[in-house]
Amino acid sequence: MKIPTIKGIIERRVLVNFTVEPEIIQRVIPQPFRAKVYKGKAIVGICLIRLKHIRPKGFPKFIGISSENGAHRIAVEWAENNEIEQGVFIPRRDTSSLLNSLAGGRIFPGRHYHAKFDVKEDKGNYHIAFSSSDGTTVSIDGYKTDTLNPNSIFENLENASGFFEGGGIGYSPNGDKYDGLQLKTYNWKVEPLNITSVQSSFFENESNFPKGSVTFDNALLMTNIKHRKATACNCLVLK
Repeated sequence: MKIPTIKGIIERRVLVNFTVEPEIIQRVIPQPFRAKVYKGKAIVGICLIRLKHIRPKGFPKFIGISSENGAHRIAVEWAENNEIEQGVFIPRRDTSSLLNSLAGGRIFPGRHYHAKFDVKEDKGNYHIAFSSSDGTTVSIDGYKTDTLNPNSIFENLENASGFFEGGGIGYSPNGDKYDGLQLKTYNWKVEPLNITSVQSSFFENESNFPKGSVTFDNALLMTNIKHRKATACNCLVLK
């Protein structure tokens, strides 16, 4: 299956990032992926993104759709054509759009769970939460700031930005294979967020993540980013 090239605007994208021991995350990610490690830690996170004017390339803006979306992400590497590739493995996606949830795996990569979102944004303050059709919940509160979390594993904002910019290829489960999608942004720029509260029932599931194993590291904000998405390569087959 080939997913069409999609274009639009990322009106708001929040990346809330955590560290986990690599041996724990390896139990969650299947072959051929392995954890991408930074200073001995695997990096996982939640992407909370509002998309506008999303439509297949070549179609006019007015037919595009807008939606709130959430994705749980794991930074990974894998071998392909005798080279090491890097990106993210996305075990689950959630969306406010019924169309997106119905089209997941056909027009959009991987299964999308339909979710109810609660979003409040005011003068640099953010509250973003959702409750999904299968009971998965996420909630974050934070505000714009000038400095990266001083306790972050990343030395500075530039290093954090570079790490996540390198994860433009994402793979999502779709039956017996993975749908690969490549995100290309035309004006990549991140700002730090100070997170005052964060909750994810996915990362709190102790059958996959022992209590206390997922540690908050930092949060980043992107706004008004023009982008396009296209099939990254042939779908990888589950092993």
